[in-house]
Amino acid sequence: MVTPTEQEHPKKAFGWAARDSSGVLSPFKFSRRETGEKDVSFKVLYCGICHSDLHMVKNEWDFSTYPLVPGHEIVGVVTEVGSKVQKFSVGDKVGVGCMVGSCTSCDSCSNNLENYCPKYILTYGAKYHDGTITYGGYSDFMVADEKFVIRVPDNLPLDGAAPLLCAGITTYSPLRYYGLDKPGMHVGVVGLGGLGHVAVKFAKAMGVKVTVISTSPNKKKEAIEHLCADSFLVSRDQDQMQAAVGTMDGIIDTVSAVHPLLPLIALLKSNGKLVMVGAPEKPLELPVFPLLLGRKMVAGSNIGGMKETQEMIDFAAKHNITAQVEVIPIDYLNIAMERLAKTDVKYRFVIDIGNTLKST
Repeated sequence: MVTPTEQEHPKKAFGWAARDSSGVLSPFKFSRRETGEKDVSFKVLYCGICHSDLHMVKNEWDFSTYPLVPGHEIVGVVTEVGSKVQKFSVGDKVGVGCMVGSCTSCDSCSNNLENYCPKYILTYGAKYHDGTITYGGYSDFMVADEKFVIRVPDNLPLDGAAPLLCAGITTYSPLRYYGLDKPGMHVGVVGLGGLGHVAVKFAKAMGVKVTVISTSPNKKKEAIEHLCADSFLVSRDQDQMQAAVGTMDGIIDTVSAVHPLLPLIALLKSNGKLVMVGAPEKPLELPVFPLLLGRKMVAGSNIGGMKETQEMIDFAAKHNITAQVEVIPIDYLNIAMERLAKTDVKYRFVIDIGNTLKST
């Protein structure tokens, strides 16, 4: 069956797509637009698997459109640039993260905060300016407006850099914006998964004292010996939590499951900030009295604008920060999704698109 998109775009593309809410992915032929005057086309070499990809293929947030080609942690090499492109040349290492468009004229866009534009366009499963549906990075190549393309520094390995385009900026941005990046500060990181392990690396590179807060005691060795966290709290151990009350300047909460906030708020000093970057599918209970009694804040943060995303990846290159990844072939994708649902990954799956995606 020929889809409308295949008729509308001239460049043949190939990837893997989910066809329905079963979430099962399989090979998929589709098409992308020609390289416009401000567009960058690039061959996709690696694409990270974000937990949101799992939510999207299964329509757990109720706005998925099928067929759905996921992937918003995309890196590769430029193959073609439009006539008005100024920042990129053929052969450059580049990446695309969570968005490929915005209105460009609202207050957020004017202040390099395209991620908060009311009309920002997701990299996949969204309607682009021309009315067609966007397709993500589980595919052989990408075409994107140069404004939404990031230059990947040469010293970063592409497989380990890919997850920085989502997990990296999601944790870097709140550390910077909420002033939790000052040497000597004490910051907690809740959850040691795809987001959490990168948050620890960024905070340590900023000179911050880091405590990992986790339900899993078996992650302590990893957190302290490999990620260089300063301390580790088992959140279910009331004695440990009680001993740490009032010791933290801020907390980055990366957990997407429903969990209690009261014990975390108690860990904050007066004027402390609990910043949510995970996205639980059900509302969390927020007790107000502890906020009043310590002038504390519960806040949120969502990825970052394009200027800050470039700043983040340049910072990562300077401090040799990459995500810890398990590289997989494309035909392992459905097993990887099952493992991700059980949090059986350390810490991010990355698909080797360049070597394993073959059109049939």
